[in-house]
Amino acid sequence: MSLPADPIRWPAETLWQAVSPLLEGFSVEILPEIDSTNTELMRRARAGRCEPILLVTESQTAGRGRLGRQWVSGIGDSLTFSLGLPMDPVEWSGLSLAVGVSLAQSLQPQLPSAGDARARLGLKWPNDLWLEGDRKLGGILIETANGIGPGGPSRYVVIGMGLNVRAPAAEGLSTKPASLHDIDPALDAPTALGRIVPPLVQALQAFEQHGFAPVRARFAERDLLQGRVVNLSDGQSGLAQGVGPDGALLVQTDAGLRAVTSSDISVRPRAAPTA
Repeated sequence: MSLPADPIRWPAETLWQAVSPLLEGFSVEILPEIDSTNTELMRRARAGRCEPILLVTESQTAGRGRLGRQWVSGIGDSLTFSLGLPMDPVEWSGLSLAVGVSLAQSLQPQLPSAGDARARLGLKWPNDLWLEGDRKLGGILIETANGIGPGGPSRYVVIGMGLNVRAPAAEGLSTKPASLHDIDPALDAPTALGRIVPPLVQALQAFEQHGFAPVRARFAERDLLQGRVVNLSDGQSGLAQGVGPDGALLVQTDAGLRAVTSSDISVRPRAAPTA
């Protein structure tokens, strides 16, 4: 007979103390299981509950990724949470990239130098965290609803994240999985959550004031598509040339430089070296 797993000790009080001075009315809620943290906060927002909140679950049964892709997590396998708050930025473009930069810097503040054996944490436009070798660590899903902020009518933003604590089996996955343990064996879900959330709130407040442009250089440092051939969902392909000041992916195609803002892309695998 196997013993039950030790309960996960979440840093809820510590996170509340760190974030509540930045977000009036902020709360932290931990649920043992839910269909989707994003879905739940969107339900609440549509019912008029638009307070700033961090919603964390230990088991997610119907999680959603970008383009409706499924993200299911078991206890201890993943870190899944959503942060909901009113926002009224001057420009929304590049929000998912700014969120990705914040997460990557929190999880790996210093990029490994050349020759370092540690895995390098990078960003795949527009909303994925990858490790070198095209291994997916996690993803970001951003949704909005009409809401009420401190100054009146505003948009309520729900930022959902899923990160592998332990890499799932690769069978059936189009991209090889990675895990937090590949970055640091000491990283578990509560430790990663504690590292991520306070800097993320600060990054969102900075984005609300200044947009994506000030974050562009930091994104470029972790841009895993730079210089790679990418396929666009409309059938075109070209060479990725970084992102513009609005966060659009710049792709050099046969027809010229194209700014991609919403197209789904896939990375064309590099050709195997010849003998």
